[in-house]
Amino acid sequence: MSAVSRRDFVKGSLGSIAAASIVSGGVFDLRANPLGMPIGCQTWPVRESIAKDFPGTIKELAAAGFQSIELCSPAGYAEFGFGGLSKYSGAELKKILSDAGVSCISSHFGMDELRKNQDASIAWAKDVGLTQMLVASLDGPEKPTLDDVKRAADEYNKMGEKAAKAGIQQGLHNETFELSKVDGKRTYDALFELLDPKLVKFQFQVSTISEGYDAAEYFTKYPGRFISMHVQGWDASAKKIAAVGQDSLDWKKIFSAAKTGGIKNYFVEMNLDMMKASVPYLRSLKL
Repeated sequence: MSAVSRRDFVKGSLGSIAAASIVSGGVFDLRANPLGMPIGCQTWPVRESIAKDFPGTIKELAAAGFQSIELCSPAGYAEFGFGGLSKYSGAELKKILSDAGVSCISSHFGMDELRKNQDASIAWAKDVGLTQMLVASLDGPEKPTLDDVKRAADEYNKMGEKAAKAGIQQGLHNETFELSKVDGKRTYDALFELLDPKLVKFQFQVSTISEGYDAAEYFTKYPGRFISMHVQGWDASAKKIAAVGQDSLDWKKIFSAAKTGGIKNYFVEMNLDMMKASVPYLRSLKL
């Protein structure tokens, strides 16, 4: 299977929070959830619904059993359906989320967005109440040189420093650039060496198992360097995405290693039917 970006991957398949959320009239016990964290989901797979009805979409996710969500910023992801979020103030967004019984401390932002006006992005994040700002990729070249990787890391370290001064943790997902090779080694591993562990944490895309990137292996190899992960099930025999718990991955091993990695939250990210089908297993999983 060729390298898959988060966007293409989802298209193809169609912080610590202490209190439990009340969803559909019931209280979900966080102790029954992996790592004792709320079951979260990324909103990218439901972007079309969000463009039409943000409050209704959040209510649907809450009714499915999701207790936290990760947004995509209205400025960086406007063309993908998130631009409409700009009509809400931070207080209004918080109320919509709170009324649905979900929390939100994390969002994805575009690198171009941060390059053009990181201050505005930080201001929006603070207004919404976020503590984590992620980018999907550093958007480096497809076949980078080591100098390319160093330049990308230096730029992001500076962004991480500015975010840290505002009380926000900057994080990096792993997309096409991060899955490339440089001087015979994985660019992703080179970035662990070049990015400041205090200024930049990592968000692991579990579906990169399709390219040989094993979540448990990375969490163990780089303890404390991660902040979150995007969760997808993977059927190794069929080589395709599957609902969590209906796949071939060892989720006890992944979530146990995630403790070592430093994971603070996680977000299921597949098509809506698969996301919904993943909730019962995640709710019942005990380490």
